[in-house]
Amino acid sequence: MINFYEQIQRNKIRSTFIVSGFVVFIISAAYLITYALNLDTSFLIGAFIFALFSAFSSYYYGDQIVLSLNRAIPADRKKYFDFYTVTENLSMANQTPMPKIFVIETSAMNAFATGRDPQHAVVCATTGLLDKLNRTQLEGVIAHELSHVKNYDIRLMMIVSILIGTLSILTNMASRSMFFGGGRRRSDNDNSLGAVIAIIGFILLIFSPLIAQLVQLAISRRREFLADASAVKLTRQPSGLIEALQIISKDPNILQSASTATASLYISNPFKDKMSSLFSTHPPLDARIKALKEML
Repeated sequence: MINFYEQIQRNKIRSTFIVSGFVVFIISAAYLITYALNLDTSFLIGAFIFALFSAFSSYYYGDQIVLSLNRAIPADRKKYFDFYTVTENLSMANQTPMPKIFVIETSAMNAFATGRDPQHAVVCATTGLLDKLNRTQLEGVIAHELSHVKNYDIRLMMIVSILIGTLSILTNMASRSMFFGGGRRRSDNDNSLGAVIAIIGFILLIFSPLIAQLVQLAISRRREFLADASAVKLTRQPSGLIEALQIISKDPNILQSASTATASLYISNPFKDKMSSLFSTHPPLDARIKALKEML
């Protein structure tokens, strides 16, 4: 049995390793693609600036967009007393400001947190979740969402989005340049090492977007494990979150307002599909429950 401090440390190390490797991959892929097509560095700079602008727009206005897409409404304190007071109490224990809280009127069971930092955070839960969980189970869910806020997961995923956006735009530019003959040809005097690098660059032009997407999903899944462990540290009782995840796993309802763009925000995969964990934004609930039980 391991305690939550060890679980948190383990997840932080794994997250750091994945993110560091991802940054190295993106930079290397961008360089090799630029080299392979002998593109001007302005292509890379332009791709980065455009991706940076798009990501920052989402960073500052993304919470409003997500709430609007889900048709979320502010949670009334009297009507949703447990939701409000649980969030209030855990925020004090978490040493973070009280977030704005919203509800989505649907029978599906889910919740998410968004916002660029603890001072601009939002926690949202479905009425289905609020109706079916007791207070202890709800504490586990809200603690998980507040942990995402305190761990700056929204900010981390913004950085990841900038990197992926840069690579995606660069590959599109490179493909069009190659198709229309815009890339400058290398001379026959290039050495064999340069030829090998160029070949690798062409391969990355084709496969790097898929690889980047898979790594992004891996980062998202690892942050879920970290938020689970951080939630246990906050509530000091794994059983609440374990029971909540078990109940959520049996819920057949699909959150109709969810989209692929926002799927990673929720505490559980909102689509209830059985796709391979390799292509899922969330680790299997069974794996998360197993990790939590190790802390009992």
